Amino acid sequence: MCDDVDFEASGMSRREFAALGAIAGAAAITGCAPVGAVASAGGLQERMVEITTGDGVADAFFVHPAKGAYPAVIMWPDIAGLREAKKIMARRLAAAGYAVLCVNQYYRGGPGPVMESFAEYRTPEGQARIKPLREALTPAAITRDAAAYVRFLDGEGAVDKARGIGSAGYCMGGPFTVRTAAAAPGRVRAAASLHGGGLVTSEPDSPHRLLAGTNARYLFAFARNDDAKDPAVKDQLRSAAEAAGRPAEIEVYAADHGWCVPDSPAWEPNEADRAWQRMLALFGTL
Repeated sequence: MCDDVDFEASGMSRREFAALGAIAGAAAITGCAPVGAVASAGGLQERMVEITTGDGVADAFFVHPAKGAYPAVIMWPDIAGLREAKKIMARRLAAAGYAVLCVNQYYRGGPGPVMESFAEYRTPEGQARIKPLREALTPAAITRDAAAYVRFLDGEGAVDKARGIGSAGYCMGGPFTVRTAAAAPGRVRAAASLHGGGLVTSEPDSPHRLLAGTNARYLFAFARNDDAKDPAVKDQLRSAAEAAGRPAEIEVYAADHGWCVPDSPAWEPNEADRAWQRMLALFGTL
């Protein structure tokens, strides 16, 4: 990370700041690039991009190995949105051999970041700021956005179009990975939901009811406290995947909601690494 980051001003604890540094180190990233610039660091190229959707112009962070073409992954952030923690996670995935598009799901309210760290969301002011932005993320809106992101990726030279596209989503982004697979079933072949919520609902377009219309393999990694609140969700999801004929790895991890995200207070490095390895195994099928 950049040497001039002030973790106190960003709202991060020392633990969260150290976690971000650890993830950045794993991606072998050095140096910092100005916003909107193309940077090459640790063998990667990155830039902020603008993508025309059915609802406007979305901003997103696009990072990939500097040379060659690679399978693409659409990354959906958690409730705090696109921020430095998510860029670091995207760089780490790119360093593993992927062209990663980490999106600002809140673009309808303006360009990101909406928040600098997860700590901001935990304040009353942060939750009030997010509420209307989150309400705009209807299933239809997410489906439109996902289709636009796939089109963007298929127009990029860094993307290997002979390989499938993957999707990774955290927290509220978990069910968005299923909607991404449903939006472009011919292209999206793998989806990883990490401590995702809202995967099984009573709505006719609940994510678990969309599985049959996809061609993806799935990883559904549940937090132990989420599972404790509603243990039937994982079983309903498993039954839906079996009925749809979709391969799905479904597991409850020994960590609480948010454990995969380094600026979350629930970050748990050992279980985060285990989920990371399972996600890499999934994306290895693209």
